[in-house]
Amino acid sequence: MTVGEPATVLIVDDEPNVADAYAAQLRGEYDVSVAYSGEGALDELDERVDIVLLDRRMPGLSGDEVLRRVREEDIDCRVAMVTAVNPDFDIIDMPFDDYISKPVTQDDLLGIIDRLLTCAAYERQLQEYYALSSKHATLVANKTEAELAQSDEFAELERRRVALRERLDETITKFESEHFATVFRELHTDWLAGRAAGE
Repeated sequence: MTVGEPATVLIVDDEPNVADAYAAQLRGEYDVSVAYSGEGALDELDERVDIVLLDRRMPGLSGDEVLRRVREEDIDCRVAMVTAVNPDFDIIDMPFDDYISKPVTQDDLLGIIDRLLTCAAYERQLQEYYALSSKHATLVANKTEAELAQSDEFAELERRRVALRERLDETITKFESEHFATVFRELHTDWLAGRAAGE
């Protein structure tokens, strides 16, 4: 997803009235496309798709199989199962990002998309922070304090690290669910503590 552009959401459900209703509720907020089968979903999936709302029980290619193919083909999108299939222990090994049981409201759909987009943003920021921190640690280990103090490039690197650390902290606060916020805050704190110890 390009910054400033709406996210692209693919809705996959073999009941056209359900898929079309979801699409109508999301248009205006997101760039929405619809597929009425698993096969149709795979035809629609490309690098433009940010979020997939995927039904599990469909004739032909099931949602579970579509999910498996998405992960095997390393398609860079977030997948939420939106289904009438009650979750069981089989979901433990399923590589989806979120699971919501039908019936769902517009608020449910908007909420799940917002959470997934926030997760994606956090992941991108964390990868960038890791790369900057790795460069920082390498320079600190190989340059004298005087060399570091005299380097404009190193000062800029430190400035970028601080700014990105603040963005990571801000992203955590975007989770409206206290459960999600707590989990990410713990992961975030543990990861940063580990990086600091490594430096």
